[in-house]
Amino acid sequence: MGLELRQQLKLSQQLVMTPQLQQAIKLLQLSRLELVETVQQELLENPFLEETENEAVSEVEDDRSATEDANDALVKDADWENYLGEFSSTSKQSHSRDAEIPEEGMSFEARLASKPSLEGHLSWQMRLSNFTDEEIAVGDVVVGNLDHNGYLKASVDEIMSMIPVEAELVEKVIRKMQLLDPVGIAARTPQECLLVQMKVAGFDSDPVLVSLVTDHLEDLEKHRYKPLVRKFKISMEDLKSYLDLLQTLDPMPGTNFSSTEPHYVSPDVFVYKFGDEFVIMLNDDGLPSLQMNSFYVDNLKASNEKEKDYFSEKMRSAAWLMKSLYQRQRTLYKVVESIVRFQRDFFEEGVTKLKPLILKEVAEDISMHESTVSRITTNKYVSTPHGIFELKFFFNSALDLGDGSQVGSESVKALIKQLISEENPKKPLSDEKIGEILKEKLDVNIARRTVAKYRSAMGIASSSKRKEFF
Repeated sequence: MGLELRQQLKLSQQLVMTPQLQQAIKLLQLSRLELVETVQQELLENPFLEETENEAVSEVEDDRSATEDANDALVKDADWENYLGEFSSTSKQSHSRDAEIPEEGMSFEARLASKPSLEGHLSWQMRLSNFTDEEIAVGDVVVGNLDHNGYLKASVDEIMSMIPVEAELVEKVIRKMQLLDPVGIAARTPQECLLVQMKVAGFDSDPVLVSLVTDHLEDLEKHRYKPLVRKFKISMEDLKSYLDLLQTLDPMPGTNFSSTEPHYVSPDVFVYKFGDEFVIMLNDDGLPSLQMNSFYVDNLKASNEKEKDYFSEKMRSAAWLMKSLYQRQRTLYKVVESIVRFQRDFFEEGVTKLKPLILKEVAEDISMHESTVSRITTNKYVSTPHGIFELKFFFNSALDLGDGSQVGSESVKALIKQLISEENPKKPLSDEKIGEILKEKLDVNIARRTVAKYRSAMGIASSSKRKEFF
């Protein structure tokens, strides 16, 4: 068989993701705060980009600064010490001291106190208590093996493998740490945590209370009260007093020092009702308005090919960024406008009127690809007359009604939550009963297991756990 080289022409098509297209897709799925940060970074890196200035705002600021300068001059020239006379509460020395160290000279971060961590709080207490150096070393290992609830997740043997000490010393350090603030920290089980807190509070002398914590926490959780009343030969009122006392204890002492930071939401879009129509306003607060820097465009001249390529690249990048930002805002507006059309009943009356909706319907309505709609609705929030919601919230599955129409699953969830909030705590509604009520109100055939699925998704306990006996 002979081998030879041949040339062959072949035509083919393939999708190439240019850097500009990648940038446009990236901007689509950024949240508003991430978008502001990205634009600010581009302003720092690209000399051909600049932020447009509002002349009217500048004039107002100039007038304001002139007024402030005049007021400052008046304050400095006035003889306030003679004016106040004997009613002056501060001395001249304090005035000179304030002038030497103005508060404006301090950074904003210097005025804020950092949130204490659980590790730092325990380490600080150990070093101020009667812990020896060896006990502090063991305590540091124990602190490093605590979970976010404050429970010790390492066994004594595992701690001994990390630091060469005796088992007795490890147990001693754990017991001493459990008496630190918060009390019950470094416990291995919820029973141990509650027993330590009971000992510190002086509740450990009651054998019934100790037995409830040691052997019957599961029975208390599942509201199995009658067997406990018979076992301990006490009344329901006595059992209720024990439960009230246990509720004063903290089974998760480490949660107050959780490192989880709150998640703040800034709406990307505002929807207001004006008359019979809904007005859509994009939130441009903090988002710079960009333009090409005319000074660099007109005056910069490249001395060599390398500089010419750099200038051309930065100019193209600036132009593409402005175009991508405009396209993003335009797409966001069109998607929200389509959602308002489809979900007008929601904006009029609330969550119970939310209709079933899928991405494909909005994509066809605004003549865009479904993936574009998916990206622009990711991490975006809209402020409505009924609260702030993620754009993904408006897309939900459908449930068939008896008359052939459909209702959104989120509407059913909202009605389930409303029914449970209005129920009698001593006779909570079962999932089967909720299904019957939904059939009466919405004429929807919904199975008991579907009600249970929706209830669990909303974090609502079953009827047996919601029942109150007292």
